[in-house]
Amino acid sequence: MDVARVLMVAPVRDIEVAVTWYERLLGRPADTRPMPSLADWHLTPGGWLQVFEGPEHAGTTLLNLEVPSLDKALSELNTRGLTTTPVQQGGKTTRIASLQDPDGNRVTLLENPVT
Repeated sequence: MDVARVLMVAPVRDIEVAVTWYERLLGRPADTRPMPSLADWHLTPGGWLQVFEGPEHAGTTLLNLEVPSLDKALSELNTRGLTTTPVQQGGKTTRIASLQDPDGNRVTLLENPVT
């Protein structure tokens, strides 16, 4: 099986509140808003994040974002008013920190390998 794209999907209660939060998280507006209840961020050539209004499933998602430098990412988030859990060691070479969107979907930032 060939896979062309991987989509992370986060259901939320209020799309506009969520879009504002994810814009702060990612430091930029959504790449597309194909319909009023959906926003897409194209994070890598084959990896997208979709946020959609789905109140019945809001708060149930775990999103993992690998970043080249966790310290730099945390500093950027801090300047945008977002804070994470304390950095933890995840295995031998991975560092992680997480935060939650307004609906409780957990976003974990991970750096692997530690530099």
